[in-house]
Amino acid sequence: VCDLLILPSELKRIKGERLRHIYGRPYFGGHGKSPARTALRAGKGGHWVLRNFTFAVSWRTEKSLYRLDVDWPKHPEYFTGTTFCVAVDSLNGLVYIGQRGDNIPKILVFTEDGYFLRAWNYTVDTPHGIFAASTLYEQSIWITDVGSGFFGHTVKKYSSFGDLVQVLGTPGKKGTGLNPLQFDNPAELYVEDTGDIYIVDGDGGLNNRLIKLSQDFMILWLHGENGTGPAKFNIPHSVTLDSAGRVWVADRGNKRIQVFDKDTGEWLGAWNNCFTEEGPSSVRFTPDGKYLIVAQLNLSRLSVVAAPPVGSIGECSVISTIQLADQVLPHLLEVDRKTGAVYVAEIGAKQVQKYVPLNSYVPAFGS
Repeated sequence: VCDLLILPSELKRIKGERLRHIYGRPYFGGHGKSPARTALRAGKGGHWVLRNFTFAVSWRTEKSLYRLDVDWPKHPEYFTGTTFCVAVDSLNGLVYIGQRGDNIPKILVFTEDGYFLRAWNYTVDTPHGIFAASTLYEQSIWITDVGSGFFGHTVKKYSSFGDLVQVLGTPGKKGTGLNPLQFDNPAELYVEDTGDIYIVDGDGGLNNRLIKLSQDFMILWLHGENGTGPAKFNIPHSVTLDSAGRVWVADRGNKRIQVFDKDTGEWLGAWNNCFTEEGPSSVRFTPDGKYLIVAQLNLSRLSVVAAPPVGSIGECSVISTIQLADQVLPHLLEVDRKTGAVYVAEIGAKQVQKYVPLNSYVPAFGS
C-alpha cells in the first residue's frame, strides 16, 4: 500500500478510469486484477495524491470473483441526488434506482448496458428500498418510502412506468398497527414469484419486525420484537430468499444475519461471526445460489459469503471481499438474476456501480 503523487497534467493520461466525486473531490475507480477502489485527495502545490493505491481486495487471502464495469452507467450525470437503492428487472434488462434530494426525480431507469431511459417522481417522498417483482401475472416496482411527508411511512407498488397501483400503510403517518397495517421507516422488501411479500420494517423507527404478506396483503406471519435474542431485531435493514425456502434478514443493529423458514416463520439460526466490525446492511443471493452478497455500510465493503446447502445454515464463511474507498458507503444492492451482475447503491459516492462476475465479458481495463 502506498501513496502516488500525480501532477495535474498527468490526470488526463489516466485511461480507462472514471473520476467520480465524493463530497466535491474527484474519485478514482480502482481496477485491474481486483475491483479495489481508491480515492484522490488534494496535495500541496495543486497536485493530487492517489491515496492508498493497492491491488489487494482485502486483508485476507482470497480469490476475486467480480470486477467493476467501468463503463456503467453511460450517463452518470443523471445521478443528481443521494442514491439509496437499486432494483433489477432481469426479464426486460432494466435497472431502477431510488435517489433522494430536493427538486429532483426520485426514480431513475437505466438499461443493463448503462443507457438512461427515463425518470419519474410520482407519489414518492423519500425512497429507502426498491424491488422489481415479476409474477405469473404481472411485473411491478415496489418502493419503501420513509419520508415524513404526505407519501411517507408506506410500501408502494408501481407499474414499470411509475403509475401507482397499491399503497400499504397509512400515508404520512407512522404507526405500529397491524389492522390496518402501519409502518415506521420500512427499510426493504422482497416479492416472491408467487406474489408473497416479505417486509423488514424499522430502519430506526418504532418497529423492528419482519412481516410476510400474501399476494392479497393478508399477514401470514411476523416477528416483531426489539431485542438481541432469536427472532428479535435491531434495525432489520434488508431481506432476501434462497432456493431452499429460507428467509435471510440483515439484522444490522445486532451485527448478524437471521434466517427463517419462509412457510412457517420458524427461526432457523443466525450468522454473527462475519460481522463483528459492522452489521450487514444488504443481502442478496447469486443466481446459482452459491453465494450471498453482503454490504457493510460504514466499512464500505462488499463480502461474498458461501451459501449453505439445504439443512443447517452452519457458520458464516467469507470467500471474497470488495473493499471500496472510505465514505463510499454501500447502502443496498441487487443481483441480476440472469447475468449475475451486482449493482450497488452508494450513498456516500452518490452513485450506483455495477460489478460483473469474472467469467462475464466487459471491456478490458484501459481499452
